[in-house]
Amino acid sequence: MVSRRRLLAATGVALVAGCGSGSDTGTATGDGGGGEAEPLVVRPSGFEDEGTIPRKYTGVGDDVSPPMTVESVPANAETLAIVLDDPDANDYLHWLIWNVPTDTDEIPAGIPRTETVDSLGGARQGTNDFGEIGYRGPLPPEGDAAHTYQFSTYAVDTSLELAAGADRGELDSALDGHVIDRYPFVGTFDR
Repeated sequence: MVSRRRLLAATGVALVAGCGSGSDTGTATGDGGGGEAEPLVVRPSGFEDEGTIPRKYTGVGDDVSPPMTVESVPANAETLAIVLDDPDANDYLHWLIWNVPTDTDEIPAGIPRTETVDSLGGARQGTNDFGEIGYRGPLPPEGDAAHTYQFSTYAVDTSLELAAGADRGELDSALDGHVIDRYPFVGTFDR
């Protein structure tokens, strides 16, 4: 049986790889040059892949972004982008952040809900499906089974020329042709 994480990862890679005109400078899962590349590994701290997201990082807790550890980044990546969504709720969007410098070791908890994040080299945040800038935590309807939340981190070969406050469609368009690698990480939460 294929794990939910692997299924979501394959779906995300297919979506990113299938976007646009086919002028990708790399691939969604490799270095684009045929050689061995450092894989992208960026994961939230404090819970395991496919584990329960701690309450403090949810809409019923402190509603702050979790700390994330940047373990490895492909050498040809210039920036990172992170998307958090809920595939169980039609990909309801909780967070968009891009232009995170690749020399970042740790993305701290509680990223402010501002258009730019000075502590992350001026990284920019977009508009989530709550209609707000920045991170909003998991908040599934009461009585629903646990929802799956997917943190997708992208290694990007450029600094994106995308204004803060952009929505997901705008970020997807800006990423088209610039994704070197993608790292999916899944957490679950119910109320």
